[in-house]
Amino acid sequence: MRRPLRRTEVAALLVAPLLLALATPVAAADLPATFTLSGDPAGSQFEGIDVTPDRRTFYVTETTGGEVHRGRVDDSRTEVWLDEDDALDDGRRTAVGIATDRGGRVYVAGGDNRVEEGAPADAPDFWVYDDDGDLRAALRMPVDGRLFLNDVVVGPDGAAYVTDSVTPRVFRIAREDGDWTATLWADAAATVPQEPSTFGFNGIEVAPDEESLVVAHSAAGQLWRFDLATGTPTRVDTGSVLLTQSDGLVVRGDTLVAVRNRAHVLARLRLADDAFSAGLLAEVGTDPDRVLTTAAVVRGRLLLVDSQFDEDPPSQDSEVVVLPFDP
Repeated sequence: MRRPLRRTEVAALLVAPLLLALATPVAAADLPATFTLSGDPAGSQFEGIDVTPDRRTFYVTETTGGEVHRGRVDDSRTEVWLDEDDALDDGRRTAVGIATDRGGRVYVAGGDNRVEEGAPADAPDFWVYDDDGDLRAALRMPVDGRLFLNDVVVGPDGAAYVTDSVTPRVFRIAREDGDWTATLWADAAATVPQEPSTFGFNGIEVAPDEESLVVAHSAAGQLWRFDLATGTPTRVDTGSVLLTQSDGLVVRGDTLVAVRNRAHVLARLRLADDAFSAGLLAEVGTDPDRVLTTAAVVRGRLLLVDSQFDEDPPSQDSEVVVLPFDP
């Protein structure tokens, strides 16, 4: 089992002079320092996180088995909300990105679920639940071949947008005329260069002006802007900021945080309202014993998932760690 807290020296990294810090879990007055994730005896790995719009509840996905965990922001304990049997009943063997909306719905992206061992030829890629855990939709993306549905965000139009890390494209999931549908919303393969074996599109967030989406490209170390009206991709001008291995993104106001997982760095940028450019504000080092993947914000703190992707085999239990968020 993981140690509940690692004590490391904390400092801020300022743009000038440049100082590197090692961030330590910090309890706010009304938040625990960490939240426990209870996994399988054989070991578990975790990936996605989202806090509900009422800021009281959060969900975390488990890649090893497709479970979904749920916690309350004022309680260090979490529960298995959808267990492995629930996942298998719904055709899921892994779970990656997750998002919630104001209607209480929970959106789960299935990574490479369609090619997981034992998956049927028509295995779903994406699921929609209500807040009671009842399945509302299990959807297969309207494309053939490999894909890896990664991160999810709910747009200002109420639809869910999910990135594909195999091919530079974004899918849209929405309920229209009473039916849930999945469409290929933006295919950027002709615009965004990517080697076939690399891990591409990853984190996705809504821009400050709510007229575009911002997507991280992990291998290239780039941010891309997608116009919500047209789906047109444009590279975000980030200058010389190092953004390789960017995983989850957080946007609050004009602050963007990129979680650079295996680099063990949080990159904090000032994002233009229209998301055409972003400049570095600070970089904060994270615990080298943790591979943090995705993040969410609640009560002025970042909640970050310790994935255990660096463990073979992984531990049974892991944590969501709490770090300061400076907008």
